[in-house]
Amino acid sequence: MKLLVTGGAGYVGSNCSARLVEAGHEVVVVDDLSTGHADAVPEGCRLIQADFADVASTVLGEGFDGVLHFAAKSLVGESMQDPAKYWHGNVVTTLRLLDAMREHGTSRLVFSSTAAVYGEPDDVPIPETAPTRPTNTYGATKLAVDHMITSYAAAHGLAAVSLRYFNVAGAQGRYGERHATETHLIPLVLQVATGQREQIQVFGDDWPTEDGTCIRDYIHVTDLADAHLLAIENATAGKHAIYNLGNGTGFSVLQVIEACREATGHEIPAKVAPRRAGDPAVLVASSERARTELGWKPERADIATIVQDAWAFTQSR
Repeated sequence: MKLLVTGGAGYVGSNCSARLVEAGHEVVVVDDLSTGHADAVPEGCRLIQADFADVASTVLGEGFDGVLHFAAKSLVGESMQDPAKYWHGNVVTTLRLLDAMREHGTSRLVFSSTAAVYGEPDDVPIPETAPTRPTNTYGATKLAVDHMITSYAAAHGLAAVSLRYFNVAGAQGRYGERHATETHLIPLVLQVATGQREQIQVFGDDWPTEDGTCIRDYIHVTDLADAHLLAIENATAGKHAIYNLGNGTGFSVLQVIEACREATGHEIPAKVAPRRAGDPAVLVASSERARTELGWKPERADIATIVQDAWAFTQSR
């Protein structure tokens, strides 16, 4: 298939683009490089440097079989401080993309969604049937896009899949995580090992978990790329399928820090800080539906492998 990847120069987008090329698909990447990196675009992909909202109709006019849509604003804190940036960047621009797809007969879509649409869950692991109650603007905009996609699939026959996941981590060779503003635990911990920060903060050690620290879901970026490949290849006309992607059990903050210590050989000092308001004790997504319907099976689900791959990428930089 000929596939358009929006945000394909970013962390997840570049990994998925590499997997698509490896599977024999023709890939065109559109990325404005505001947070992505030109050198992260895999060989064999054509890069169009632009805001996809400005060029969606023109580019799709070339003729594509499908779109994998990663381009988005994704900082939770910023979304609360500047909501307009997120409603425009995530919702308005995706609406333009959907209209351009309809205009040019592009029939398949895979949307990079988030398990943040569920907010604070009643049950863990979180199933796709859980109530959607996002607690921040970022999650609300992703949920709004999911609603748009559902209506376009029903009205116009779009074959669509949304993939909802929490924390992507690890690396695949030269395709790793490098953000100007880093908010993710594993790269923050690894920054201690590289001397970029003195210690890592642990927000609370009195949570109702086995070791007293929060438990979160981590998925290896290569497993995530495999899920996107399966999704674009199995999308069904007129249906919007939604799948959660997770490791099923989750890892605590202390487990992540200890895995980083073992991988780096660094002591990585940790300091306990007060709990952050709104932090649930456990957030883990169930991936049973993806396993059953897509045949997806994560092959790199242990935290040691995830951290080792992230560390190897960090050292290569």
